[in-house]
Amino acid sequence: MRTINLVILPGDGIGPEIMEVAKKILNKLKKIGFFDLRIEEALVGGASIKDSGVPITEKTMNLAIKADAILFGAVGDYSFDGLPHHLRPEAAILGLRKNLSLFANLRPVIVFNELLDNSSLKPEFLNGLDLMIIRELTGDIYFGEPRGIKIIENGEKVGFNTMTYSESEIKRIAKVGFEIARSRNKHLTSVDKANVLETMQLWRDVIEVVSKDFADVNLDHLYVDNAAMQLVKNPKQFDVILTGNIFGDILSDQASMLSGSIGMLPSASMSFNNKGLFEPIHGSAPDIAGKNIANPIAMVLSVAMMLRYSFKLESAAEKIELAVKNVLAKKCSTGDIHKKGWKILSTSEMGNMIEKEMEQLC
Repeated sequence: MRTINLVILPGDGIGPEIMEVAKKILNKLKKIGFFDLRIEEALVGGASIKDSGVPITEKTMNLAIKADAILFGAVGDYSFDGLPHHLRPEAAILGLRKNLSLFANLRPVIVFNELLDNSSLKPEFLNGLDLMIIRELTGDIYFGEPRGIKIIENGEKVGFNTMTYSESEIKRIAKVGFEIARSRNKHLTSVDKANVLETMQLWRDVIEVVSKDFADVNLDHLYVDNAAMQLVKNPKQFDVILTGNIFGDILSDQASMLSGSIGMLPSASMSFNNKGLFEPIHGSAPDIAGKNIANPIAMVLSVAMMLRYSFKLESAAEKIELAVKNVLAKKCSTGDIHKKGWKILSTSEMGNMIEKEMEQLC
């Protein structure tokens, strides 16, 4: 039996609560016999700052580097907003992405039929929606240099960040995008701002070059402002959206509302050799932390993505996804996606129901 070596980083806010559900699901799959499991758990984000003064320690980073995969909850704590950026909780996830070369962020957007009317869009625009947003994760304006705040001659402060991409960075994410598009419906939409940004003109040029090796995939290009409009006008026109770091950050959060709640969407941040960090796309939600009301579905579906993309355990991943669908079909949900006549579950109760459904499926 295969042994999976995981590092679990619950983080801040609702992170520990939803991670408990993830561990419950993993242990159930272990008990059923899909794999053996070794877990090491560590502090990250605000929790790590409180314990050691830094958002992620060298020891925790080394654990993550040695692990087969990482499950990540969420980071963010308003009490640290006065710290320099490199000492804030969010620096932990940026450091992990950089040190583990997690350059490809996969964000699927799938709408469950039971939740069609939860979105602000009409159901006919969403029925059958299944798209994948692929976001380059280690370049762009978030990592470009120079950056900072300086005082110019008249004493005025000026903030500056640098958008930069190398040809090789664009090539590697382009190949991921085309390969995933090839495995789906063979349609890739590259999103940029090539009409005003030289960095994005290079992006478009390199995408065109790489596309020649994927003649069976239909490629089109959209400027990011048009792409944002099209996502709410006709989201089913898309299959795979490929874009840079900052545009992907914004578009994927916009797309989350197609599903009716940001609490429904998982993500995978992948390196070479299938190693990845898997996390829900929502934040730490400190306003509801500790209340046992957070939606754990995005975290649970992140576990499914981990099993699919890092370990090629497709059957186990499908069991998780079907179990989630079955719970929703029974009109049970957490409060964020609750509808009239449905039973409202706590975070832990939702985890218990998903676990029970999985047991019946296996």
